[in-house]
Amino acid sequence: MMRALWLCLGCLMLALGVIGAFLPVMPTTIFLILAVGCFSRSSPRLEKWLLDSPTYGPSLRAWSEQGAVSRKGKTYASLGMAAGYVLFYWSANPSPLLAIGVGIFFLASAAYVLSRPSPRAESQATDPAAEPLTEPTAEPLTEPTAELPSDATTESASDPADTPARK
Repeated sequence: MMRALWLCLGCLMLALGVIGAFLPVMPTTIFLILAVGCFSRSSPRLEKWLLDSPTYGPSLRAWSEQGAVSRKGKTYASLGMAAGYVLFYWSANPSPLLAIGVGIFFLASAAYVLSRPSPRAESQATDPAAEPLTEPTAEPLTEPTAELPSDATTESASDPADTPARK
């Protein structure tokens, strides 16, 4: 029963995302992110289909794997929210209280989007000083401070000549 509910909700989010791709006043990516979340609980095949999409797949994978939004996505989202607020203010002629409430909502939404990290692959390509994506090595950071006794039976200390001299 729950799986069918998640599937229906995912299809609704996907439909809203498709509509948003054609209507400039409606977002696309947020509905596709929600669709991926719904499909992850109901249909792995549809989830994979969305994540493998050549158009939206990279941004959906960045969000689902890293919680990241690209710089381009942040720019478009912020500009879209600003344009949406101007359109709202111009067309609805809201009361000052409503205008302030909607403005606070848009500012909070923009702050959240802008606070998300950029995808690691993008930061690697644009920032040469960024940390590498490789796993850290398991080498110790410092040498041991005490030598093993000469009668130790471990393989590493069986020959005192193999251990470095301490000053």
